[in-house]
Amino acid sequence: MESFEESLIRSGILLPEVAAPAGLYQPSLRIGELVYTSGQLPLVDGLLVEPGGKGCVNEERQDSASKAARIAAINAVAALRSAAGSLDSISRIVRLMVYVSSEPGFTNQHLVANGASALIAEIFGEMGRHVRSAVGVAALPLDASVEVELVAACHSR
Repeated sequence: MESFEESLIRSGILLPEVAAPAGLYQPSLRIGELVYTSGQLPLVDGLLVEPGGKGCVNEERQDSASKAARIAAINAVAALRSAAGSLDSISRIVRLMVYVSSEPGFTNQHLVANGASALIAEIFGEMGRHVRSAVGVAALPLDASVEVELVAACHSR
């Protein structure tokens, strides 16, 4: 069976360095066999991706916001790896939380979140099947369109 690190390479996904916190928090934290990430934005080289990474989401921006959710999920996986030491230390992705900065009346947050869920499935396969919440919010830090958090279970040390 292919390891998660091998799956990452096969998929051509390059994990970035974990972004420095913009406040008084840690990007990820391991407690026992669980790793939690802080909310990760769709940043590439410190900037929100365009299009789709900035501003409120509506039906016209839904597809580009889904792509931004994928990028935010890549950043969350990088934070997971940082706390776990290796993706192969992860036994299962438990929970995915996607916040979507939504214009009034926009109700397709779940479709935006699919960008993040698809990325997790691409890397972790069956062990990436997770519970998920997709929540519309009025605003996110830096005027980001999406923010992604992960919880993962790790093998015992």
